[in-house]
Amino acid sequence: MKPENPDAQSAAPLLPELRSPETQCPPGGASVSGAVFNVSTSMIGAGIMSIPATLKVLGVIPGFILILIVALSVEITVEFLLRYTNSGKAVTYGGLMAESFGKIGSVALQVCVMVTNLGAMIIYLIIIGDVLSGNQSEGTLHLGVLQEWFGIQWWNSRSCALLFVMLFILLPFLLLRSIESLKHASALSILLAVLFVAICSAMAIHAAWEGKTERLRLVPDFANGVSFFDLFTTIPVFATSFGCHVNIHPVRAELNRPSEMSSAVRISLLLCVFIYFAVGFFGYLLFGDSIMADMLVNFDQSSDSVIGSLLNDTVRLSYAIHLMMVFPVMNFSLRANVDELFFPRKPILATDTFRFISITSILLAFIYVVAVAIPNIWYFFQFMGTTTVMCLMFIFPSAIILRDVHGISRRRDKIVAVSVIILAVGTSLTAISSNVYSYISKK
Repeated sequence: MKPENPDAQSAAPLLPELRSPETQCPPGGASVSGAVFNVSTSMIGAGIMSIPATLKVLGVIPGFILILIVALSVEITVEFLLRYTNSGKAVTYGGLMAESFGKIGSVALQVCVMVTNLGAMIIYLIIIGDVLSGNQSEGTLHLGVLQEWFGIQWWNSRSCALLFVMLFILLPFLLLRSIESLKHASALSILLAVLFVAICSAMAIHAAWEGKTERLRLVPDFANGVSFFDLFTTIPVFATSFGCHVNIHPVRAELNRPSEMSSAVRISLLLCVFIYFAVGFFGYLLFGDSIMADMLVNFDQSSDSVIGSLLNDTVRLSYAIHLMMVFPVMNFSLRANVDELFFPRKPILATDTFRFISITSILLAFIYVVAVAIPNIWYFFQFMGTTTVMCLMFIFPSAIILRDVHGISRRRDKIVAVSVIILAVGTSLTAISSNVYSYISKK
């Protein structure tokens, strides 16, 4: 007998497998390729630009090893979630938390998802604004692509450019009811990420051919300012870059054969490992120790040749469009969690047009206002990587295994779960302490 939790019955699913006829997938259900694109898109976001800077701290070899370790940890914790989904009645992440920990568990998950996704989407919009309309940082004016091409005009200011992007590019995608409908946008985002890798690789190889690159460090340089605790600050960057757990269940719900979800996740992880290491290696090779925490800033520079300027603008625009395609996927799980938190007993969100449009519009307006008002929230991005992201990716899935309400966890699973929690908590505390100490020492 599997023990039942009465609290689980009161938790409304984030995305039930039963949908109204108007929102059902095409006959045959969603494809594995569509699942791969959507899962990969939920991973490859703003964090990709910070990976080259992590190799500057770690060195190339430890950096590659850490990418593999984080990817393996993600594969393990996703399998935890899928195994319990297949064993119980819950078909969502929130439902799993409700089964194991009652209402407190589901609310904790919803809060973490909202903080993480809202923060990520605000950052995406800030970066898009920087690319199109520039930014002023520490007294230095960085022109955007539109300003470089047409001069500084009222219509290419940050507020106007972002408003145009929100209304005419993002909103049509946000109004789609099925995440499977986003597979083409996700495929385009992956293609743009590959294009970005290709351009960086070509520029790095060309610079190496002309002898303009610096020697890469294969291991951490402890002799020149890198401390042992600095190494832990890189882990949240990788954790944020591989975060896909909140979109696992929405994508799985639309698959014709849910059992194929594990294969889709593994393919996505392999694709992301390749993209991340390629971006990290060639980005570090191209800019050396001058690499910034956000590598996109390194491309915000004038070039002596027309081809060089064209490549710089292509890199920046391709990344901005990539984020525009990632934005709707992140919004899908955010909107579902907001709806479940505030309307737990209402009909399915996709069948209530007024509520669907209202929640979408309110979230979009809030993200727009914050992105225009706040020029830089990278400290908030680091905070997410050490707190809410760690909970969603490692702590919550492992806690479900340890709670074991269905009695299916093996001894080995519980040992792995305990190890994952210890490493996640230890890494988070060390990274937070290191960032606080670094911030105070600069005062």
